[in-house]
Amino acid sequence: MSLQKDVIIGLEVHIQLTNLKTKLFCSCSNDYRGTEPNSHVCPICIGLPGSLPVVNKKAIEFATRIAIALNCKINKSMYFFRKNYFYVDLPKGFQISQYNRAGGRAFADGGQITLKLNSHKKDIILNRIHLEEDPARLVHKGSIATSPYTLVDYNRSGVTLIEIVTEPVIGSPEEAREFLKQVKSIVQYSGISSLDLEGSVRVDANISIKGHERSEVKNINSFKEVERALRHEIVRQKNQLKRGKELIQETRHWDDKRRITISLRTKEFEADYRYFPEQDLVPIEIDNNFIQKVKDELPEMPSERSLRLRRDYNLSDFDSDNLVLDKDIADFYEEGVNSDALFGTNEYKQYCNWLMNDVSRVLNEQNKTIKDTKLHPHQIVDIIRHINEGKITTKIAKNIIDDMIDGFSISEILEMKGKKRISDENLLEKLGIEVIEENSKIVKDCRVNPKAIEALIGRVMQKTKGQADPHITRTIILELLKEKGITE
Repeated sequence: MSLQKDVIIGLEVHIQLTNLKTKLFCSCSNDYRGTEPNSHVCPICIGLPGSLPVVNKKAIEFATRIAIALNCKINKSMYFFRKNYFYVDLPKGFQISQYNRAGGRAFADGGQITLKLNSHKKDIILNRIHLEEDPARLVHKGSIATSPYTLVDYNRSGVTLIEIVTEPVIGSPEEAREFLKQVKSIVQYSGISSLDLEGSVRVDANISIKGHERSEVKNINSFKEVERALRHEIVRQKNQLKRGKELIQETRHWDDKRRITISLRTKEFEADYRYFPEQDLVPIEIDNNFIQKVKDELPEMPSERSLRLRRDYNLSDFDSDNLVLDKDIADFYEEGVNSDALFGTNEYKQYCNWLMNDVSRVLNEQNKTIKDTKLHPHQIVDIIRHINEGKITTKIAKNIIDDMIDGFSISEILEMKGKKRISDENLLEKLGIEVIEENSKIVKDCRVNPKAIEALIGRVMQKTKGQADPHITRTIILELLKEKGITE
């Protein structure tokens, strides 16, 4: 049975608006990370009787930004609801959210994100986006399944969340991964949140096999974990069916340590949430002038930037689309290619290759963003110059990226490690003679197979740890073989 066949996935992406200064309904600081538990609280966000919430106007602006960026239809009149399900992590016993039934409206409806996967395009249609308050943070000793107690930190309670809800149109974990990459990019460009902060994003994933009940995997705490959780849950469900067992509608928890899902409870139905209008908040009215003002001030979005990079730097669709996914990487690229160095079309492409391949590889290995490093755009310019001028080989350049990320210049690294391109013809001739004497079988092959010469050049490279100038080495090897009558 194919892993992706008949798989139906819908995602609910909860994004903290970390770039706000205060919470959604009170003036408590939004910047709670690294602070003492329960120190960023007030009567409103801990739900004391008689406290009255007031909507954060900047949160409405931020929600408008993301709605425009996602091509949603913004509802110009809406109000909040109380979601009266028991929340152990919300002291007032309900969550203030938005509801798109019973006369209520979400903040915005519809919208879409277009994916490019395996040379194919697919539109992931959104159901809605809405605003709600974040619950408190639950702290467990060990895992949620084995902890003997639960602690509650209310610093997070009341922080603004935007929830992006897709239609159940995602067909594989790979599509989910690509969708979340696009979401992260759009959020980053819109300036509403920094999704690299711990706890700034959580994903609930609804997964089912066509014709069977679905499971909801709650609170997957990073985009990277979503694909893993989906893969595990799909295999679990299909194994259940193979054993002849019924799938039940339930809520499950993703244990990212053991990389398994754990059943929490039989899934609630919508009636269990008992939505009621929030009587302590007035309706929100948004006019066209407000929407237009936000739209006019919206920064360049990833798709717009990708088109511009193709036009300005002659990049391919693939290169420009990948480059703009991370705004910081794209900013780094443009600063580099617009430096005082003289660049041409070929150098624009080379700069992109170094950034997206070797630099990104090291960042992933070290689990860093480019802003976490001391790398400067001119250092990539220096790499390209040194290679073009024959001062270092590409292999040497690849091996010094780690040191460059730590802030060392190419000249400092080459001095420390003694890694310069060897162009001394006398030394290379001596090494060439040694290689020819040591590899008689390869030399014999050169008589019938000219490509065997590459193996001899490779042996010289091994002796010099990749520092021999490949062009000079080739010329010398060919000359030595010619003298022996091996080649013409």
